Amino acid sequence: MPRFLAKVTVFALLALPLAWLASNIAREVAAPGSALGAEPGEAVVHELGTWGLRTLLVTLLISSVARVARKPRLIQFRRMAGLWAFAYVVLHFTAYLGLLAGFHLDTILGDFIKRPYITMGLAAVLMLIPLAITSTRGWQRRLGRRWRQLHRLVYPAALAAWIHLLWLSKVSYLDAVIYGTLLAVLFGERIVDAVRRSRRRPAAARASGA
Repeated sequence: MPRFLAKVTVFALLALPLAWLASNIAREVAAPGSALGAEPGEAVVHELGTWGLRTLLVTLLISSVARVARKPRLIQFRRMAGLWAFAYVVLHFTAYLGLLAGFHLDTILGDFIKRPYITMGLAAVLMLIPLAITSTRGWQRRLGRRWRQLHRLVYPAALAAWIHLLWLSKVSYLDAVIYGTLLAVLFGERIVDAVRRSRRRPAAARASGA
């Protein structure tokens, strides 16, 4: 598949959940209760949050698959997935502020005090902001080695997003278990890769000095 067509396809797939949600919102406005259930505001917030976490996991998955399958070209889709993850997370938080808190400062502050999962969600948003801002090649050149160090924030951000979901869960923890297991696998793959790289360096140094 040509590179441009591949990127358009991936973009469309990442945008599909948002388009589907927009369609449901339009149906809900036309016929209340027809698309988003008894609590449409909560449904919108939940859906955006779910896809924010899913897309964040996809971003991490791309790197793992590229390494394990030895397909480095897959990395070209990582930035796009990361920006979509950021978009879903920001929309999720904005929907909470508007649809659930009504942009009332007292309500928002009360929620932060009474509901720690909201604080954890905000932490994830704040960690993703510098990653989105510095995602361009220009910033990568300006920051040099610091760019890679900065973008390691994606790991605590993903963990914070998962904890947000875990603490939010009430009736069932199935989703939290599934996403947590996938996150653990992705983190594990990175640890294994880091160990392998550290072992190669001494061997390469000895070979070059021989």
